[in-house]
Amino acid sequence: MSHDGVGLRAVMRSVAFLTAGALAVPALVGCSAKDPAGKPLAEPDVASVARAMVADGGSLGWAVDSVPETLNTFQADADGTTTRVAQAVLPSMYRLDANGRPQVNPDYLEKAEVVETEPKQVVLYKLNQQAVWSDGREIGAADFAAQWRALSGKDTAYWTARNAGYDRIERIERGKNDLEVKVTFGRPYADWKSLFSPLYPKDVMGTPDSFNDGARKKLKVSAGPYRVKEVDRKDDEVTLDRNPRWWGQPAKLDEIVLRAVPREERAAALAAGKLDLAEIDPESVKRITGAAGPGRGTGGTPLMGPGSDLGAADSLRSWAVANGSDEEAADDEISAREQQRTAAAAYARQQQALRGFEVRRSLEPAYTQLALNGADGPLADERVRRAVARALDREALASVVLKPLGLPAEPVGSHLALSGQAAYADNSGALGGQDTAEAQALLTDAGWVRGGPLKEETKKGEKAAGAEGERAGKKPEDGDDDTYIVGEDDKARREADRETKKDPKHLAQDGKQYTNKLKQGGAPGAYAPRGTAAPVGTAAGALAKDGKPLTLRFVLPSGPGSQTLGTVADRISGMLRKVGIRTEISKVKDESYFKDHIASGQYDLALYSWPASAFPATDGRPIYAKPVPAADGSLNVEQNYTRVGTDQVDQLFDQALTTLDERESRGLIRKADSRIWAAAGSIPLYQRPQLTAARKNVVNAGAFGFRTPVYEDIGFLKKGAGPVASPTAE
Repeated sequence: MSHDGVGLRAVMRSVAFLTAGALAVPALVGCSAKDPAGKPLAEPDVASVARAMVADGGSLGWAVDSVPETLNTFQADADGTTTRVAQAVLPSMYRLDANGRPQVNPDYLEKAEVVETEPKQVVLYKLNQQAVWSDGREIGAADFAAQWRALSGKDTAYWTARNAGYDRIERIERGKNDLEVKVTFGRPYADWKSLFSPLYPKDVMGTPDSFNDGARKKLKVSAGPYRVKEVDRKDDEVTLDRNPRWWGQPAKLDEIVLRAVPREERAAALAAGKLDLAEIDPESVKRITGAAGPGRGTGGTPLMGPGSDLGAADSLRSWAVANGSDEEAADDEISAREQQRTAAAAYARQQQALRGFEVRRSLEPAYTQLALNGADGPLADERVRRAVARALDREALASVVLKPLGLPAEPVGSHLALSGQAAYADNSGALGGQDTAEAQALLTDAGWVRGGPLKEETKKGEKAAGAEGERAGKKPEDGDDDTYIVGEDDKARREADRETKKDPKHLAQDGKQYTNKLKQGGAPGAYAPRGTAAPVGTAAGALAKDGKPLTLRFVLPSGPGSQTLGTVADRISGMLRKVGIRTEISKVKDESYFKDHIASGQYDLALYSWPASAFPATDGRPIYAKPVPAADGSLNVEQNYTRVGTDQVDQLFDQALTTLDERESRGLIRKADSRIWAAAGSIPLYQRPQLTAARKNVVNAGAFGFRTPVYEDIGFLKKGAGPVASPTAE
């Protein structure tokens, strides 16, 4: 998954517990009980209309984060744009509905079912008889078999990023006719519906060379409503046009142009007419929803463009010279004001253009979590991890992110599914909710003493518990962009606190100092640059053990789009300070965040996101599997970047993968989730907001939520069809 603004599994897209007797695991739900999966917290917001109301033709500009390095979704450098292209141009046997559950895609598949379980699991696919590749060849068993061989993991010449499920297949063969594909598994596989979506032609999968290189830059053969017309790396665009061999409902648009536009530039690109559809950040939401009438800026302030206020510049210059300013200074002042006036006029024009757009809101099929690195340091002790978790008010954290956006502010209750998905159940009770007293008791039991003595070198900042010790004493130039310490407790800071009481000067925020009046009872958890006085009282009650304070290194990305994570980290730091835990906040560059910090374990606390999967037994296991020593002595963590895992969780995943009874498999997934909660290696916080700016006449597109887009239905509303009323998420 991804942190807000940076992808993990699109980088793709990436816990020891108490004894079983002490672990409270909710009982499995009985047949007559209410389904714990519930409903999605927010529905898709896509301005749905019937196809008859969609105009034929047109080109849609759709923002993406990048032009993909590869069009092969099974390679390591595939990204979100790779997936978007594949959805539009390649077969998928299943696609997700609004509840995040797989449904048969009738354009390719009439039906698929398990026809045998003994002695082997056999799945029979019956294909749509009209399904053909763009070269006219029927889609069939040869394509299924080629994809299996490429992804089985048996031939290392294929540079594959994943082979989950394909490694369990024993053979693939033609059924009674060309429209039937018979897949026999050597080992039972509960998530068989995850396979062959997307499906590539045998021309791509047939040899290592064609797999490794043939589909990186282009797809010669496809089988969707669209085909890849061009990948233009010079202009950062991928153009999809109608597939003339498509047998389903014809695509409404002539073409879809996927344009790589940085998120911070998307509002301007929308206003300039370069985009019709774009996921945007909260700041852009404010611009679009607050777009004012012609000639007026935000707040109703008139904005003057070029040519307005004729003669004002000459008058200003004459006044400045008459009042003692030299002519050069007067000219500089005039230039600055003209630049300001020009910028204001440009902004006003953009705001006028943005009135043609609206914001469609839902919740992304991904959640943001607080990760606790249990490899070493204080967080290697489960009691400390549980104390951190019990100190958090997850409802408050969800509210600070989602409530201002008009979205449901409910904390996520599962690591392995989201509300509405089949495997979802709120299992957070296995850990417990916010409880300051319980958090403090856990810390005391772990040996952390309030106000304990500190060693001299620790007082000087040379070493501290957590953050791998040595990081606490490093200077800013040693590698991190910004470092802040919340709850620092030393003589110099106490003296600075006293000075602050006399003459408050600074309010620290985002690593910068601003002249301001420090209000009493300010927002808890404010963090300050190194050397800035901490707010009054933050040092009180700090914990220590073996001469070291309990300080945890909190690593965050620093790039555009990371403001939300900064706000959440600020709140978390304040909550932890209340139980005596100090945090050292380090902001690092986006490009090094996962590779150099999360994946390598150089953090104590971190915020990043994981996508929700319709197949949690398959996709969840590598995220929560117990790390094991590799042959070279290193630790193989797969995608478990918290490095916290248990044998029992692994066993539950294995059982869920081999259980063909769907209800029983869901129960095993929920049990595994309860034990992941209890281990407190990662704490799910909130489902990520999905904010999409759409031209008002763009229909059947927007904030899709769980739902896989139906690309052939996307288009522009017919003239005269009337406005589209989009459902609100409030």
